[in-house]
Amino acid sequence: MKKSIQKQQFSKIVKETALQVGFDACGIAKAEVLSDEGKHLEHWLKKGMHGKMNYMERYFDIRINPALLLPNAKSIISLLFNYYPPQKQNSLSPKISKYAYGKDYHDVLKEKLSALYKILKEKIGEFNARACVDSAPILEKVWAKKSGLGWIGKHSNLIVKQKGSYYFIAELVTDIELEPDSEIKDYCGKCTRCIDACPTDAIIQPYVVDASKCISYLTIELKDELIPEEFKGKMDNWLFGCDVCMDVCPWNRFAMPHQHPELEPIPEILNFTEKDWEDLKEEQFKVLFKFSPIKRSKFKGFKRNLKFLKTDK
Repeated sequence: MKKSIQKQQFSKIVKETALQVGFDACGIAKAEVLSDEGKHLEHWLKKGMHGKMNYMERYFDIRINPALLLPNAKSIISLLFNYYPPQKQNSLSPKISKYAYGKDYHDVLKEKLSALYKILKEKIGEFNARACVDSAPILEKVWAKKSGLGWIGKHSNLIVKQKGSYYFIAELVTDIELEPDSEIKDYCGKCTRCIDACPTDAIIQPYVVDASKCISYLTIELKDELIPEEFKGKMDNWLFGCDVCMDVCPWNRFAMPHQHPELEPIPEILNFTEKDWEDLKEEQFKVLFKFSPIKRSKFKGFKRNLKFLKTDK
């Protein structure tokens, strides 16, 4: 079989199988060193825009070179998983980011990636791959963009044309040569809605987010005992995460509710009142959010956020 024909056939198998195991979209990029993106990342880190997320400084070389993540890496398979919820929270309750309504996406996507890898080996033959879901040192949004799945918007999130940005991203770094997809253009145009709407002015310029000012960082990643006073009156009632920049994005008018039972919202997240959140005890928290991304904030951090919101009004 000629090499080019094999690449095309394997790529077709990859994309068909990805949809069969439950992903919503699949694209392919050639594994290469991300020189330009590496310069931007280095500048961003030097400016301290990662706040206290010190893990961002580690494995810098690996982040920009997939061959250091998987020897002889040739292709990056990027996969999208819709998480736009079919139901919304009680509008008077402290707000939870939509991505955290259901089961922890790390667990869900790792299971999907494992199933995809297993089936692909049966169809294509033996090959090596490294599954990446958020926690691996890889620039997920960059690879999703390079694989033609969307463009990175001014809020720094991936936007899928005619579908929006409520997608989890996962990757399989592989040592098989696949037919790469073409990147698509940026369709943000002159729109600045995400920049204008950010409650803490975290989007300091188009395509640059100072994470240390982001509500998602302040309510999840920041492990300090207190949220800095400078953010008083700016939290917009967000208890865990923040969706403002995506909620205002015109492309999200096309967002369709997901069809994934694994992401079925936890009823308490939808129905709890402010008093319910305040009355929540640590044991209840551990049981309710055992399989939820909300456990990342830990009970202590969750209560810190709630207390800050009370003084924020």
